[in-house]
Amino acid sequence: MAVTAAQEVERSAGGVTAAQGFRAATACADVRGDGGLRPDVAILTSDLPAAAAGVFTQNRVKAAPVVISQLHLKRGAARAVVVNSGNANACTGSQGLGDALRMVQTTADVADCEPGEVLVASTGVIGRPLPIERIRAAIIEAGGRLDAGGGHLAAEAIMTTDTRPKEALAQFVAGHVTHTVGGMAKGAGMIHPDMATLLAFVTSDARVAPPFLAELLQTAVGASFNTISIDGDTSTNDTCLVLANGAAEGPELRPGTSGADLFATALRSVLQDLAEQIVADGEGVTRTFSVRILGALDEHQASLAARTVSSSPLVKTAIHGGDPNWGRIMMAVGRSGAELALDRCRLNVAGHEVFAMGRPTPVPPDQVARALRQPRIAIEIDLGVGEAQASALGCDLSKDYVRINADYST
Repeated sequence: MAVTAAQEVERSAGGVTAAQGFRAATACADVRGDGGLRPDVAILTSDLPAAAAGVFTQNRVKAAPVVISQLHLKRGAARAVVVNSGNANACTGSQGLGDALRMVQTTADVADCEPGEVLVASTGVIGRPLPIERIRAAIIEAGGRLDAGGGHLAAEAIMTTDTRPKEALAQFVAGHVTHTVGGMAKGAGMIHPDMATLLAFVTSDARVAPPFLAELLQTAVGASFNTISIDGDTSTNDTCLVLANGAAEGPELRPGTSGADLFATALRSVLQDLAEQIVADGEGVTRTFSVRILGALDEHQASLAARTVSSSPLVKTAIHGGDPNWGRIMMAVGRSGAELALDRCRLNVAGHEVFAMGRPTPVPPDQVARALRQPRIAIEIDLGVGEAQASALGCDLSKDYVRINADYST
């Protein structure tokens, strides 16, 4: 049996500084202004110039750091990333743009690179000015202790309502050289398929040209972050960045080569791992569920149906209550806009086929209710009109989600 690219990629523990030539450090700027001592500023640097690519929010209200990073990425290269949590620096006008640029300049100074080689990201409350002088002091402090072992602390520093840091790693061999792809992410609310749905930072010691890296990132995001939904909202700050510095000294990974296929698989693996961690740590989440659509006319319609089910408030609340009300799932599929043949549709919920050929099946509701008490639930729907398929990942909607977001800025 042939060995696939997925089988040749190994996943293990690690994070954003696991790849060769990357360092990170954190410091506390008290961004939230609550006197806390939790680190809330992180910087990530590459020892070598790195190819860089990014995917950003589709929200028309874009935060200042998004605007600056999109501008800097036009050169396709970067040496450093600076991130703060606790304040989004969004809807802050010219002051916000100036503050983002001050973060960039200070980071360039400590990383000994050009300002245009620095990317910036922020997350937190919208509409409040940054405590920029405290942030600049924290960047300088962090710059004095950059270390290859600083990835885990960086993953902790970028959290907002997350309850735990999110890290992932994958490795593969190309040209007899071991390559690493590592990453970190934050996200627990404002999560919905419309990239990027979070902050995510990925690094690799592979050699990849910037245009190809951007292409691979777009594809990987489509198969990972753009398949998850927590609450149907997308942030003003959503950012996913990838840096590849070639420090492994392997061959350049060109399109159409086996090495490039392995890198693409490793990148998808890391982003999918991070995406699953985000959904599992969603605000107030007690259960997650996967939605797999089969028998669709085309992949777009399959994806549309999967995402509609995963983001439906009525489906999410039924999952939370363990309510075997599968009619809500059929409702969501029906309003998605995807073509279906009701007399050929099949619906399987948590291992039980509850609807087939236009009518309910004789499965006892209490059996479905018991199956819905699992922490991870599988939903499969065959639309009965084609061969295309797609998947999405969602979570339940609980009272805690309302409580967390009702009190978020206070």
